[in-house]
Amino acid sequence: MSAITPLHDETLRARLDAAMAQVNRVLLGKPRQVKLAFACLLAGGHLLLEDVPGVGKTTLAHALAASFALEFQRVQFTSDLLPSDIIGVSVYERETGQFRFHPGPIFTGLLLADEINRATPKTQSALLEAMAEGQVTVDGQTHLLPQPFFVVATQNPLDLAGTFPLPDSQLDRFMLRVSLDYPDAAAERALLTGSDRRDLLATLSPQLDAAGLAELSQQVQTITASGALLDYLQALLTASRRHADVRVGLSPRAGLALLRAARAWAYLSGRQHVLPEDLQALFVPLAAHRLVTTRGASGDSLARSLLNDVAVD
Repeated sequence: MSAITPLHDETLRARLDAAMAQVNRVLLGKPRQVKLAFACLLAGGHLLLEDVPGVGKTTLAHALAASFALEFQRVQFTSDLLPSDIIGVSVYERETGQFRFHPGPIFTGLLLADEINRATPKTQSALLEAMAEGQVTVDGQTHLLPQPFFVVATQNPLDLAGTFPLPDSQLDRFMLRVSLDYPDAAAERALLTGSDRRDLLATLSPQLDAAGLAELSQQVQTITASGALLDYLQALLTASRRHADVRVGLSPRAGLALLRAARAWAYLSGRQHVLPEDLQALFVPLAAHRLVTTRGASGDSLARSLLNDVAVD
């Protein structure tokens, strides 16, 4: 991939729009899901794709990596996968008489953790430090991960045989949980009559690089949020903690993540300030997987209920 020279703001924004258009050409009929993925990336979060096989989860991850010139690694999570298979391992070298760390696939720009819930909790937990702090610790030594570091994980919500549900602490590391769902009739016809997705992925060119992505993330942080907007955000957080069907509501960390994601959504919408509509657009994909419910209630339905219950002043 060719290097991308530093860009002025206007050109940077044009490249971002080109990157989104490029991904939408590959993942047909899913503009909202693509925008959610871009918002998650610009906000410095991690993305959980939960859906049935064959709807484009892996395609989306590949397209994001290609569009941002990110090094890409894919790990197929299985029940016999070990933490060292992801993080890496220290090997004793007889010539030097010392241990040398051999990095695992986690040392990349975009890590696709495919079918993450098929691995044991011990292996799942190997991602916790990396996703939270951008580093891993092996044998008492801390190793920094490349920046940016973006995890896209997939899981199948229907196939429970041989899977280990992600614990709350792991789910909380994912900023957004997104379902791609089946394409509509027009998009599916275009898929049936168009080029193979793998062939299209091979034609994608980098529109931005790590430096451009870092600059975009800095611009996202400058998006303003008024006091009234923060009042509305806090009201949503409070309502989640008081709802009768919620055992554990949204934490302050979830509130910070919602604000970061809303800033990115506003930026992608071409605005310099956050609106209540931005919080509403992000609330279900951000909150549903974090809510610990009672009586088998659905996190998605509860998140939508909270949006309906909390008024915008």
